[in-house]
Amino acid sequence: MRNLNAIPLSALRVIEAVARTGTLAAAAEELGVTAGALSQRLGKAEKALGQPLFLRASTGLSPTDACARIAPRLTSAFTELSGALDDLREEAESVLTITVAPIFASRWLIWRIGRFNECHPGVSVRLVPGVPLVDLDRSGHDAGIRVLPASAARPANAVKLLDQRVFPVMSPALARGVKVPEDLLRLPVIRENEGLQGWGPWWEGMGRVPPVMPAGPAYEDASLCLDAAMMGQGVFMAWETLACDALERGQVASPFPERIRTGSTYWFATRGASARKPALLEFRNWIQEEIDVSIRQWRGT
Repeated sequence: MRNLNAIPLSALRVIEAVARTGTLAAAAEELGVTAGALSQRLGKAEKALGQPLFLRASTGLSPTDACARIAPRLTSAFTELSGALDDLREEAESVLTITVAPIFASRWLIWRIGRFNECHPGVSVRLVPGVPLVDLDRSGHDAGIRVLPASAARPANAVKLLDQRVFPVMSPALARGVKVPEDLLRLPVIRENEGLQGWGPWWEGMGRVPPVMPAGPAYEDASLCLDAAMMGQGVFMAWETLACDALERGQVASPFPERIRTGSTYWFATRGASARKPALLEFRNWIQEEIDVSIRQWRGT
């Protein structure tokens, strides 16, 4: 196929369009150029090939014998190329690449995405876990799901999925000894990265001044912290997408019904070029419905 390097593909496209439509005007309209510009391109194509392909007359253009022989093959080739491009577009439309916060992906999304796959067998969803914010337009991801604090600007092309709410969880055995919030101060407090995320808003939401919290084990991952709570190592301040399934299965217990907002929000942001992909709209609608079922109905709101 090295002989194709001798002439631009666009030149062959000009020859094919003129031969098939029969006139410069019709070919120019199809290719989106003026008839004058197309005439110049045709002349350059003939020069590159070293022979005339059309006979010029006052009545218009007529293909030479050589052109008449190759024109059907050019049409067949461009038809095949057009079909290949359609297939690529169709495949791209049916593949979604979503960048997701790792904890959200592993504790909530992965347990539910099978239902989306069952309802939309023609759509392939690729989850890419990641913590840092991603420039969707540059990265090529179709969408991103992140939790952002109230101080953060709303992401571009984003819809709100959920307000983050927190509540203390522990093993069912430990929970039996907790009757009032102050009872939590008798338990080890499990920390994520040595921090006490969510405890301040929770105490304030319960009408208390945040106290000095007891010591406890620390882990670098909230998922490990939840596992530690399941194992009875202490109390952990969890949030709904992290702990709702563990609560439903009875692996942890929450002694208090209150779910306190932290001010952080889950956002579903869409890449501009992907905004009109039907598969992406289906996925966003599905995830909103799943949140309604697993969290809003679960907390009674």
